Amino acid sequence: MIILIKAAQLILSLSILVIIHEFGHFIFSKAFKCRVEKFYLFFDPWFSLFKFKKGETEYGVGWLPLGGYVKISGMIDESMDKEQMKLPAEPWEFRSKPSWQRLIIMIGGVLFNLILAILIYSSVLFVWGEQYLPTKNAKYGISVSDTGKELGLRNGDKVVTVDGMEVEDFNKIVPTIILNGAKSVEVLRNDELVKVPVSPAIIPKLLKDKFLISLRIPFVCKIIGFGKESPARDAGLEIGDEITSLNGYGFQFYDQFTDSLSASTGKTVSVLIKRGGVEKTVPVKIGIGGILGIQREYKIDGLFEFKTITYGFLESIPAGVKKGYNAVGNYLKQFKLLFAPETKAYESLGGFIAIGNIFPSVWDWESFWNLTAFLSIILAVMNILPIPALDGGHVLFLLFEMITGRKPSDKFLEYAQIVGMIILFSLLIYANGNDFWKWYQGKF
Repeated sequence: MIILIKAAQLILSLSILVIIHEFGHFIFSKAFKCRVEKFYLFFDPWFSLFKFKKGETEYGVGWLPLGGYVKISGMIDESMDKEQMKLPAEPWEFRSKPSWQRLIIMIGGVLFNLILAILIYSSVLFVWGEQYLPTKNAKYGISVSDTGKELGLRNGDKVVTVDGMEVEDFNKIVPTIILNGAKSVEVLRNDELVKVPVSPAIIPKLLKDKFLISLRIPFVCKIIGFGKESPARDAGLEIGDEITSLNGYGFQFYDQFTDSLSASTGKTVSVLIKRGGVEKTVPVKIGIGGILGIQREYKIDGLFEFKTITYGFLESIPAGVKKGYNAVGNYLKQFKLLFAPETKAYESLGGFIAIGNIFPSVWDWESFWNLTAFLSIILAVMNILPIPALDGGHVLFLLFEMITGRKPSDKFLEYAQIVGMIILFSLLIYANGNDFWKWYQGKF
């Protein structure tokens, strides 16, 4: 059921984004009196799932969910309609229009995706407002992974600054460290200020670690489910059991419990539980990597003081613009990491499984729209890249034409389109291959 919910959210989100993107091309084509032959959600090689014709345009839904397209007369695109290009240019064709009109048509999709992201962010802020945990209110400090410990951080540290600047939102500490290329993190440790240097050599590990820094919380461990491999279930623990100690030792914070499990890998420990108000000791052999194989109840309501900001209608618009602007900036920083060989960020590149996995396991409209807005930003940035077959490739050639006064030949544009499609399909195969490899390794 979880997979179906995530898949449904992914398909709905991408469908909205593709339709809006292609509508951007469509509306400017119509404004400049270009004939649009097709407007499709998804691709339709050989056949389509649904189609109808209105006026000069065929509208439909294809069966191959890898995007969508509008087929504009007189334009070399993914349809590779060479026969049409051999005929004399007609007034209603893309190639007959002035270069500035063709440029606007090509950036229309990217423009509409950016506008959509801003509209969604503004609407979300107006309807739900904004809630976050101020870093200074993380009263128990942070919990860090093994990578975090290698960096020099410790459980219980309280983050004060990153590169000398306070980070207001606790959830933005890690992105600030990675995306801004932070040189140091200042923490309060045992009432002393400690400056932790961030070595560039550790960045590849930070990129791969989902649990680098998390919120330190008091120890409460009520079992609400089990993993596929579960030493706890095999030993007789049940849903509803509450773990209180291991080998007679209790814990103040949850990270102390997980550290104890890691230190007990392969050993049998005495687990004290409460079941129906009665205490019971159960011997459990801890799995490799300190695995107990349980899903626990996670509640932080009332433990921390969150900050809530509400927005009126007029206030939400500039706030949405600012959030969209910051999202574009952050994504460009992420994209920059892909071209830095020392970060090995390309190893984290993901496809449809990775994208679908960012959606929550339960349908939550606030999360859905926030993620859709961010994906709209990604789609806009990716499409404006100067790669043939993408909007950015067409824009590059149009700018060349406008600057030099020379138009690239149709034959050159055909070959460029083929090269671009090869590049895109290679990236698609690599990204989704990464997904399947991670799935095989059990990382999803």
